[in-house]
Amino acid sequence: MTQRKAIFPAQRQALYEKHGYSAAIQSGDLLFVSGQVGSRPDGSPEPEYGRQVELAFENLEAVLAAAGCTINDIVDVTSFHTDPENQLEAFLELKEMTFNTRPYPNWTAVGVNWLAGFDFEIKVIARIPSSD
Repeated sequence: MTQRKAIFPAQRQALYEKHGYSAAIQSGDLLFVSGQVGSRPDGSPEPEYGRQVELAFENLEAVLAAAGCTINDIVDVTSFHTDPENQLEAFLELKEMTFNTRPYPNWTAVGVNWLAGFDFEIKVIARIPSSD
């Protein structure tokens, strides 16, 4: 039976402990990453939308790196948007800068009305590269 292992990015474990969840769970060669938001180091939301998305991607990359992964190891993405109609153009520009290698992961975008003060959240599943 595969054991699950909690993964935390450097210097952010206390933030996850405070809220009672893991940044990611490794199960076999899969990494299930919790929703990442554009939070500042203290956990508060970045107020500017574009910078908030950039920080969410940076936070995602830090979690992936803690498990030995990169953006290119992602196979499944779900993103949450508080105002997708008005945010889409800016979001797509930032997305293309981060997710710029083919094949792209599959992606589901969901419009929501609440993200605890944030305007964007991203959760992913990645395959952890073999150490061979």
